Amino acid sequence: MVITFAHRGGCAHAPENTLRAFRTGLDLGAGGLESDVWLSRDGQPVLVHDERFRRGLRRVDVRRTDAAALARFGVPRLADLFDELGNDFELSLDVKEPGAARATVEVLRRQGVPERSWLCSGSLALLEDLRDEAPDVRVVHSRRRERIGTELEAHAARLAALGVDAMNMHYTDWNPGLVTLFHRFSVRAFAWDTQHVRTLRAMLECGVDAVYADRVDRMVATVAEWVA
Repeated sequence: MVITFAHRGGCAHAPENTLRAFRTGLDLGAGGLESDVWLSRDGQPVLVHDERFRRGLRRVDVRRTDAAALARFGVPRLADLFDELGNDFELSLDVKEPGAARATVEVLRRQGVPERSWLCSGSLALLEDLRDEAPDVRVVHSRRRERIGTELEAHAARLAALGVDAMNMHYTDWNPGLVTLFHRFSVRAFAWDTQHVRTLRAMLECGVDAVYADRVDRMVATVAEWVA
């Protein structure tokens, strides 16, 4: 089964990383949601892409603002996501800072489904720590191919040795041979930025295990057609 992740909740349909976007993504048939997680000043995992963002003339620093104040700018807590939508979906979270990892795992264990939660990071050290501290949660190495810094077979072997569940790369970094390589080491292949039908079909032909897109309707329809 190919996981269809609504990128930032499906940001082509509603403001990104908002409860409205997440709800719309699921309503349109996505099997999973994707977001980014930071830690607010009061220690709450919150879903927003950047550490700083603008609302009108105001510049907001996520890590220096309490979760209640961030909510007024449309930034939900991870806990709010589960309160509003339950937990019957896959969830891919890009952990933006090491400090957010432990608090995120606590919420996932309390309200989510750890084995359906995919914590992504470009830092292998962070993923190794997560694997040791949270064996019940899935971990994903998310990095562009040219930044891996070693031969991909050696990298796939290292991920397998560390217990990393998946490799997440831009769709242009994948080809059928690489997907087969990572699968040989029992590491799943995730492809992000699959925004167009031709791109989605190319990744499905490669045999990837998950795709990420802003246009949820297009993604869901293309995967359903492929499966049929």
